[in-house]
Amino acid sequence: MKTPYYTGKGDDGTTHLLGSGPVKKTNPTVVAIGDIDELNSFIGLAIANTSDERINNALQLVQDRLYTIGAELAGADGNTANLKTKINTISSVNVKELEDAIEELDSELPKLKEFVLPGGSLSSANLHVARAIARRAERSVVRITEKQPHVRINHYISAYLNRLSSYLFAAARYMNNKEGIDEPHPTYTR
Repeated sequence: MKTPYYTGKGDDGTTHLLGSGPVKKTNPTVVAIGDIDELNSFIGLAIANTSDERINNALQLVQDRLYTIGAELAGADGNTANLKTKINTISSVNVKELEDAIEELDSELPKLKEFVLPGGSLSSANLHVARAIARRAERSVVRITEKQPHVRINHYISAYLNRLSSYLFAAARYMNNKEGIDEPHPTYTR
């Protein structure tokens, strides 16, 4: 019985990007898409473990943007002109959304005076994990153009991922503050 969960076509270590033939699963674009997918999954985990409606609404929008980034990356190296649906793109507007959200959260937080360790509350810890994965995803996107100079990547994607990691840091601090939990700090800075 055939299910929608597997096709068996990738058993040889290859996959397909939009508008292109088979590529190795170690291809930098495929790796970046995987990092974006992992980030999106951890954002989902953060939503499941965060009770703050404002944070969750923002994170649900982020999930939609990450899906757009994955699709945009999947089509970056192929001929997408014949696709039946248009691929949305990340723009300066999306980067600005995150910058505004960071400013809003930061205005409600105590001034940052020392390094913060990931952790505190469960919601904060999940946001910190997502932040670290966002940084890796950003590095993966940058690596695409280093390893495959012919691939043209929308420069707003790395800007978005960079701001996203900053947003997730601010959101983690916000959740610790809201939940009345002191942020953990490294002992060497005291």
